[in-house]
Amino acid sequence: MEKRNTSRWVRRYHAADESPIQLVCLPHAGGSASFYFPMSQSLAPAVDVLSVQYPGRQDRRSEPGITDIGVFADRLTEQLVPWLDRPMALFGHSMGAILAFEVTRRLERDHGAAPVRVFASGRRSPASHRHETVHLRDDDGIVAEMRELSGTDARILGDEEVLRMVLPAIRTDYTAIENYRAAADDRIDTPITVLTGDADPRTSREEADAWKGHTTGEYDIHRFPGGHFFLANHQQSIMKIVSEQLSAAVRQG
Repeated sequence: MEKRNTSRWVRRYHAADESPIQLVCLPHAGGSASFYFPMSQSLAPAVDVLSVQYPGRQDRRSEPGITDIGVFADRLTEQLVPWLDRPMALFGHSMGAILAFEVTRRLERDHGAAPVRVFASGRRSPASHRHETVHLRDDDGIVAEMRELSGTDARILGDEEVLRMVLPAIRTDYTAIENYRAAADDRIDTPITVLTGDADPRTSREEADAWKGHTTGEYDIHRFPGGHFFLANHQQSIMKIVSEQLSAAVRQG
């Protein structure tokens, strides 16, 4: 499979072909590739940032969403294989953190291509299960969830037409992540860096710490003031962490 055939899935806002490392960025439930435009802008050209566009939103709005994380990870892994010509790291926020973990499992198991690091942001560990049913709510219930987490542009929440366009993708994503299950002994060999907000209603301190049990490699955690979308207010600090750890990975070869 040639790289150009993955264009539906991968966005490169600041292509950096000469970079020694790639960072694959996976959005949250309901999110789109453009969420990572600032990260791409900040890290280029030292890092080649690949932002993933899930089916069912923006220019992929006509495509059906994926309601199973395992299927999601299978398809995404297939799309990333052509990019394995350089070292790769993965950064995922919320649902994206779980996808990063599951894609890494597949890259290690099926392709012998362990990423250099996984950045798991704004999500409890894979085996930290909560009974959640946002995907079963009516449209108003889903909007209420979006408002509580403060992750959606207020202009979208106030625009009825745009909101109705994005709600199907949000419901599909919530269906996938809320039905996801992992075992306590599901592990990757890739090092994990956890980023978490100290007031995130969806991830407790203990649930964030539990990521340590899902890697046989190096593990570290960074806590920030804020809720579920803490990263919006700490971009400079987060970029410093990501940049330093990717630079270290490149030096280690």
